[in-house]
Amino acid sequence: MFDTALTTTDLLFLAKGAGMTLAVTAVSVAAGTLLGILFGIARFQLGPYWFAPMTLVLDIFRSVPLLIQLVLGNAFQAIVKLGWSPFTTSCVVLSLYTAAYCTEIVRGSMESVPSTTRRAGRSLGLTWGQDLRWIVAPLATRIALPSWIGLTLGVMKDSALVLWLGLIELLRASQILVTRLQEPLFILMICGLIYFLLSFPIARLGGYLEKRWSPHD
Repeated sequence: MFDTALTTTDLLFLAKGAGMTLAVTAVSVAAGTLLGILFGIARFQLGPYWFAPMTLVLDIFRSVPLLIQLVLGNAFQAIVKLGWSPFTTSCVVLSLYTAAYCTEIVRGSMESVPSTTRRAGRSLGLTWGQDLRWIVAPLATRIALPSWIGLTLGVMKDSALVLWLGLIELLRASQILVTRLQEPLFILMICGLIYFLLSFPIARLGGYLEKRWSPHD
């Protein structure tokens, strides 16, 4: 018969870690998406040359491993004495990391809108803002949604790296239990199941919206 030393208190400890994972992910994705939309629109309108300095900065966030960014971000805030908590530092770094990828998602989706569609709208007297709001935004959102869902799920999994800053999120909580109970396979299976339960609704929601917004429906 299967026997385990895992208790209800240990499961609540894992749930608390899952809550931290959700909190870091929610804040980072929300802030990163907002920045990504602003940067993406600027990148789309200004072109690669005028936006080159910001592009270089965003390329750094896309190229440098996230763990290094977290460690350097934590060291930087300590050097300049910002007094940020590990949670704040994690959210700031992950938000910039998310924004770097979201910027390209937004730019690419906006550039995928046919120029003939935009010209037709302008010929009807739409202003630049109306063209962006009523033509570009709806079409670009449909194109960007699958990539954005993938980015969100990726950030949720990458948030496990914040354990290096001392945050007890889901993976760190499971490691603590593994060290104490010496049941690595069972505990990590539970940890993986929790990650799946957190990710599955997001993936299904993305699939539903993608199907609902499909122009072929």
